[in-house]
Amino acid sequence: MSAGTAPGGAEPAVPPTRIIALGSAALTDGFTLIGVETLPDATAEQLETLLADLVRRKEKALVFLEHSLARSHGPWLRHVREEGGRIVIAEVPPLHAPGEYHPQVEDVVRAILGAQALEPKP
Repeated sequence: MSAGTAPGGAEPAVPPTRIIALGSAALTDGFTLIGVETLPDATAEQLETLLADLVRRKEKALVFLEHSLARSHGPWLRHVREEGGRIVIAEVPPLHAPGEYHPQVEDVVRAILGAQALEPKP
């Protein structure tokens, strides 16, 4: 029997990765339709509570956040982003203005390389 094998030869159960979406009800409705766990109209406080629970339980998760929640400045969100690994945060553009959306990495690129770095080339 190998070190990771349970009695009877069965492999130990690996907890599944949770897929969770937080944002407006309009956004989370679409995620609900495809079977994703959702928190409609979630607040920054609810996000912080969820992330704290995921970290404490050492759960794996892919968390989709609507733009406004992804830009909140809670300590658990910062911790998860800095830690990397078990919990992956993905930002979703706002439904009402997707053309105005730009990811946070664009701010970093502008700060380092200047605004012209993101301008389209002729």
